[in-house]
Amino acid sequence: MKINSDKAPEPVGLYPHARRVGNLLFLSGVGPRERGSKKIPGVELDANGNIASYDIAAQCHSVFKNVRLVLEDAGLKWENLVDVTVFLTNMKDDFPIYNKIYAEYFHSNQPCRTTLEINALPTPIAIELKCIAEIPS
Repeated sequence: MKINSDKAPEPVGLYPHARRVGNLLFLSGVGPRERGSKKIPGVELDANGNIASYDIAAQCHSVFKNVRLVLEDAGLKWENLVDVTVFLTNMKDDFPIYNKIYAEYFHSNQPCRTTLEINALPTPIAIELKCIAEIPS
């Protein structure tokens, strides 16, 4: 069953925000963009559309908010997350800030986590999350 949120940012391709399979909800990659615009919190682009500067903390808070929106539209809560894969474009500079903010959001619920550095993401963002949540019986 496909799930699309009317609050989270629109997907940048042909895919749903999430898909339910059995008692699991698989979220598509979630970034920090804002719904209804191309605005990315904390990102300044140059005239060619390349990242001139960015604030990883602002992007972290925004991406966590967007994950929560998708979960809520699927009838779930933050505490239902069981696995989180995090993609960063600059592990060396961004990991310490991201890791600190992550601990604030996941203090009581601690899903499994993998963090990877990648060269780029489809839009000019520095972080994206891929999540799996458990649907209670």
